[in-house]
Amino acid sequence: MQALQQHYDQYTAEDRQVWQLLFERQLQALPGRAAPEFMEGLARIGFTADRIPDFRQVNPVLRRLTGWELVAVPGIVDDAVFFGMLAAKQFPATTWLRKLSELDYLEEPDMFHDVFGHVPLLTNAEFCRFLHQLGHIGLRHASDPAAVELLARLYWFTVEFGLIRDAGSGEARIYGAGILSSAGETRYSLGDEPTRLPFGVATVLDTAFRKDEFQTQYFVLESLDQLYATLPQVQQQLREVIVAEL
Repeated sequence: MQALQQHYDQYTAEDRQVWQLLFERQLQALPGRAAPEFMEGLARIGFTADRIPDFRQVNPVLRRLTGWELVAVPGIVDDAVFFGMLAAKQFPATTWLRKLSELDYLEEPDMFHDVFGHVPLLTNAEFCRFLHQLGHIGLRHASDPAAVELLARLYWFTVEFGLIRDAGSGEARIYGAGILSSAGETRYSLGDEPTRLPFGVATVLDTAFRKDEFQTQYFVLESLDQLYATLPQVQQQLREVIVAEL
């Protein structure tokens, strides 16, 4: 894939306003709802409402903390490219921002989702260890649609829409970027309407998802360490899928 640039000087007044509105709205909503690991990462990375993140400044911080970096992409990338980037400790991120008329819903992730939602946890070594290994697993199975679908479900219900139990209160908190970057789903995910289940590999891999609506159920981790610890079971499930296809 050809490398892209952020072109920071091309952001418009509307882009800056969108970032500020979204950032301030989420900063009001997330305390008491977001996982402590996310809030700690947000402080480490130094994002502010009045400045769109500049990858040239973000990447040195990430490299120092976890060895990761952001790589600019035009949008959603192919499976093999995506897994290859994770295996190389690179996280794909778009550089465009939604319009003022699209603050509450987008069909395709923009920079606020990719950067505000994902980057704070890229400062967390345990979370990055999971992503890195997931990339290697995905690379080995990128040509198998059935295996890729299972890995997509794992990614969806963890990295994008995962919840985690707070060690202090015992309550569910948010670490998934798809929730953390959405004002509506931030409140909905911890409310009375959706189902929240203990995280289990077999259940997660057996659960399909939709991209065009709030989730009807979420899976709750006990700790971020649990993500990496479940990968051997994930690989076993993938081997069973491959055998069944023969």
